[in-house]
Amino acid sequence: MVIKKFIAATEQEATEMAKAELGSDVTIMNVKENVPHGIFRLFKKKTVEVTAAVDDLKKEELKETIPDFSKLQQAIQEKNYSAPDSINSVRKQQKEELAKNNQVIIEDLSSDSEEEKNISENEIEEKLNTLQDLLEKQIQVSKEEKKEEKEAVINKNQAYIEIIRKQLIENEVEPVYVDQIMDDIQGTLAANSTLDTILASVYQKIVLKIGKPHLIDLKTKRTKYIFFIGPTGVGKTTTIAKIASIMKLTRKSKVALITSDTYRIAAVEQLKTYANILDIPLKVVYTADEMEPLKEELRDLDLVLVDTAGRSHNNEEQRSDIEKLLNTVPEEDREIFLVLSATTKYRDLVKISDAYSEIVKYNLIFTKLDETDTLGNIFNIRMLTGAPLSYATWGQNVPGDIGKIDAQKIAKQLLGGNS
Repeated sequence: MVIKKFIAATEQEATEMAKAELGSDVTIMNVKENVPHGIFRLFKKKTVEVTAAVDDLKKEELKETIPDFSKLQQAIQEKNYSAPDSINSVRKQQKEELAKNNQVIIEDLSSDSEEEKNISENEIEEKLNTLQDLLEKQIQVSKEEKKEEKEAVINKNQAYIEIIRKQLIENEVEPVYVDQIMDDIQGTLAANSTLDTILASVYQKIVLKIGKPHLIDLKTKRTKYIFFIGPTGVGKTTTIAKIASIMKLTRKSKVALITSDTYRIAAVEQLKTYANILDIPLKVVYTADEMEPLKEELRDLDLVLVDTAGRSHNNEEQRSDIEKLLNTVPEEDREIFLVLSATTKYRDLVKISDAYSEIVKYNLIFTKLDETDTLGNIFNIRMLTGAPLSYATWGQNVPGDIGKIDAQKIAKQLLGGNS
């Protein structure tokens, strides 16, 4: 499988470029519109990026389409997967010995000497039995040779898989999920596959497991309530400000903010500052009972973003308070996002996600991607919870430093490729 991107003014032009380079049987895997940003965006045109895939390209073309995995390939160069000299030597010796014995028996049976003419039937039968034994040994040696060759191919593929497995574990992907990926692809690999082919298979499998991001949907005509839950210090308030800015300035949506985080005065003041800048209403609630009159007041808006207090996932009473707040809005009118930090230890992420899973279904937002070099935890929690990945943030800039989860970028980084 070869994966390559093509950029053009329109989707049709990009698709034609893909067909011209990769062939008419190319498969379009993804289409993305690139919108210019910045103060010069009025002078730039939109472009369309098409991700295409095709099988059976030349090795040189294949290398151009797969992310740069040079670090992994260096480990391969030191390996020698040819059959050991000792095996070849023993095999050669067996063949020479069998050939010599066969020649002796054939000469004995075809001799015109007087002694052979008088040979007894028992002796002839004995020699024929010996010949049969040698032929059976030859057949056995041939079977063993084929078995050794097959095992050598399997061992070569396995060596590549082990190197890729080590790379994923170094990026903190849990071994149980690494093994699942490797088990999935092994049945699809051809004999004597190249490293590029195996990498492409693993890459595609990771992208499929991550899936498409789940983003906020404003197609409904009813007011949509978006609740942000999660532990203290992960960046919920800043994330809410970023999303509110995008929805107000880019989507032109009518937005309001609600905060129940009255435990931290700084959090209320921070949201109030953003609300004033964006010219949108901010409401403060102290109990779940105060939500009902607010819903009537905000019924004409498109979107209401609710900042909840950062509570301990170990405190059942605090989790109960959050559950009551969430239940003030019917399921069809709400979405819930669990905000987690990419820098949190996996063991703690498991406890947090499990605790919130007991009270509600949620989507996942990961923050602080700029503070870590490994993204394994994002993949781990996606696999553990099955919850859709949504947004990621990587800084304090508002409304910048936020974007939808990119499965292809995560897969490349996990495999040590260029992002």
